[in-house]
Amino acid sequence: MSATMLDDDTVELLQRIFEETTAPLVVVNPAPDVLESIIIAATEHEPELPEIRVLAAEDTLKTMAEDFIIASQAADLIADETLSLRTTEIARTSMLVTPEQVIVLLAIDRQTRGMESDDPELVETVHETFLSEWESAEDFTLRTPPYSRVLNNLEDEIGAETKEDFAAVIDSVETVRGTGGELDEVEISLLVAAKNEVLFYDIGKWGEDSGVASKATFSRMKTKLEDQGLIGTEKVPIDVGRPRLRLRLATEDLQNTIIEELASRAQEQLA
Repeated sequence: MSATMLDDDTVELLQRIFEETTAPLVVVNPAPDVLESIIIAATEHEPELPEIRVLAAEDTLKTMAEDFIIASQAADLIADETLSLRTTEIARTSMLVTPEQVIVLLAIDRQTRGMESDDPELVETVHETFLSEWESAEDFTLRTPPYSRVLNNLEDEIGAETKEDFAAVIDSVETVRGTGGELDEVEISLLVAAKNEVLFYDIGKWGEDSGVASKATFSRMKTKLEDQGLIGTEKVPIDVGRPRLRLRLATEDLQNTIIEELASRAQEQLA
């Protein structure tokens, strides 16, 4: 039996595996950063992907789900039947397993490297073991909507410009967790809606219909952003019922900010 230390970083390693195998890839006990790399690599991979079966600790999957960017990309892969997530309570070494190879993932000098073996007996044993465990493991329910659905619904219900601005803000930030001074997906939605002077009713309805958050959550976050001097509203009369509210950015300075800088400017003001 022999093993080879690989020089690839995690994303490069995954891209190579995606190109070399059509059989299901079993990912065993990935660290949170490795799971994030898997989702990023799969999202960026253009040719057809193998099925990716992730068997992970529930806490790792919950950590992934806290970041709207990664979770919504994972939801797209799940919707495409490329990715599936299941939980395990048994702590093991992190591994990537295909019918042809086993790659043990090692953290070395704050980087993740792989040690690869294609020994037939070892590979067969490990592959059969984790396929069997996979079959008996429980599914992990990801409540975040697919990113493509979020964007498509935003364009259909609100407009193309608002959709493009939302995507530009998401692309301009590293994570969307709503912790540590970061904005969350609801706050970003409201800021973009205010930039485009969208009715609050419309953005709240879109948020609930698309699965981003409930109308109550949108209302609570609107109040928070108003209190922080980031957005304002003006009443818009309608034929029947109470006037609706049009969202606006609260200051001329924010109104003149290019969309890619809106999130960072808002975070500075919230800090």
